[in-house]
Amino acid sequence: MDEKYPLTYEVDYPDRPLNRLTTFFRIFTIIPIAIVLSAVDGGSYTYTLNNTTTTLAFAGGLLVFAPLLMILFRKKYPRWWFDWNRELLRFSNRVGLYLALVNDEYPSTDEQQYLRLDIDYPNAETDLGRGMPLVKWLLAIPHYFVLFFLYIAAFFVVIFAWFAILFTGRYPKSLFDFIVGVARWHNRVVAYMFILVTDKYPPFSLE
Repeated sequence: MDEKYPLTYEVDYPDRPLNRLTTFFRIFTIIPIAIVLSAVDGGSYTYTLNNTTTTLAFAGGLLVFAPLLMILFRKKYPRWWFDWNRELLRFSNRVGLYLALVNDEYPSTDEQQYLRLDIDYPNAETDLGRGMPLVKWLLAIPHYFVLFFLYIAAFFVVIFAWFAILFTGRYPKSLFDFIVGVARWHNRVVAYMFILVTDKYPPFSLE
């Protein structure tokens, strides 16, 4: 790319033996932090007990609709909304990378650790088009198709990496680069279409 994209995404390669035991049981060790993530990532759970229905509502989630309205009607993007979306993206990516076996360091709720995900804070007056949030979902359709197949490929890459770590203790560098590339592509689309921090079209690239 000639110009740096407003979202940058880098992950340190674990050039060391990874923990085989936590790798083997990763689907279980991730459960506690996944519960924490779900508590701040939005959603709700409804259950019925003794003919009484109770709904547990979780706070948070990426702010999408509110920034859309502010950009559309006020040409503003409140800084604290931006900070929330950036930090939630960082947290969810740490959890996702841990699940993908990229590192055996348990995901932190606030420290960046081995992930460096940065987003340029936009000047809504000059950097963001007023009507763009209404059409970005349509413009991003080509990315949906490509990412669908990349997600499938990433699933099998993680399975292969799981066996590689169990037998060698190492995450093959080529597989690592692919997983990180897919995550980078995914997050650039999120920055463009969901959290609306840039009008620059995401590149079709893992780099």
